[in-house]
Amino acid sequence: MTVKIVHVGLGGWGSNWAENIVAKNKDIETTAWVEIDARTLKTVGERLKLPEERCFTSLDEALATVEADAVLVTANLPGHVPCAQTALHAGKHVLMEKPFAPTIAEAQQLVELADEQGKILMISQNYRFAPAVRTVIKLMQEQVIGRIGMVNIDFRRYDNIAPVESHLHYHIWEPLLVDMAIHHFDLMRCVIGQEPQKVIGQTWNDTWSRYDEPASGALTIFFDGGAVVSYRGSWTSTAPQTNWAGEWSMEGEKGVMVWTSRGELPDSVVVRLHGKEPKKITMPKMAQIDRAGSLAAFAAAVQQGTQPETTGRDNLRTLSLMFAAIEAAKTEHPVLIEM
Repeated sequence: MTVKIVHVGLGGWGSNWAENIVAKNKDIETTAWVEIDARTLKTVGERLKLPEERCFTSLDEALATVEADAVLVTANLPGHVPCAQTALHAGKHVLMEKPFAPTIAEAQQLVELADEQGKILMISQNYRFAPAVRTVIKLMQEQVIGRIGMVNIDFRRYDNIAPVESHLHYHIWEPLLVDMAIHHFDLMRCVIGQEPQKVIGQTWNDTWSRYDEPASGALTIFFDGGAVVSYRGSWTSTAPQTNWAGEWSMEGEKGVMVWTSRGELPDSVVVRLHGKEPKKITMPKMAQIDRAGSLAAFAAAVQQGTQPETTGRDNLRTLSLMFAAIEAAKTEHPVLIEM
């Protein structure tokens, strides 16, 4: 069964999805493309040679015109909830970019609507779909390093040289915690296998930062199984850059696991049991990684009538950690995570 989708949101990231991810998945057929900005729709349509009669500025119009099983939402954050609501009310499954809603209340409403409609609501937490991540999950399940204590995560990039006037990234909401760290927050839950309970921390702009809102931060996150995460991230660090998933050191009762994923350096997992030499772990080969892995998982869930790993309901906990981190940074007080 080929999954027919309507793709909403063809800005820079959305058009990248269309060209490099969706078009290469043989289980997906795009029956319509939607972009509310007519000029962007025309430009992208011409560049990607999209059939004009299947390009729309309205999701309602697209769904009334073409056949579809699902809707892929890669619009900007303000469009996430309205697009998902329209799709779910029309009886379509939904795959969405992160973060999937601007508030917990709206996210909860979407989750409940998906349940009422009996449809899949999946969030593309694409960093989960990587060889190192799947390997670490397996090793954790096998208790290779035993119970987890301290986890140290570092993310560093230097995105600070573009002209302020033209570089949109400098002007977005919470560029570290919302745009980037949400990936790391989701990976924490995924690989540690515990849920966050409390977060303390602070964010800031270095004196040389071109960002409007804080681009650097440090957090301590306490999990319900005893793990404590020390997280440091920055868009303006001049230290050697990390992979996008960051550099991880996970300390357990039997030893330490060090790993990294998604970036210029290849995925790597090294285990050093106490008193023994480090051992580099062989990782599985994956046919579909990153966003391609998200899309493949979504297609399989629709085809098989199952729930995917990163459902909206599961992702509520990732979203809750993100909002708690924002509150903790703004107030400089500990914030409890209630889910």
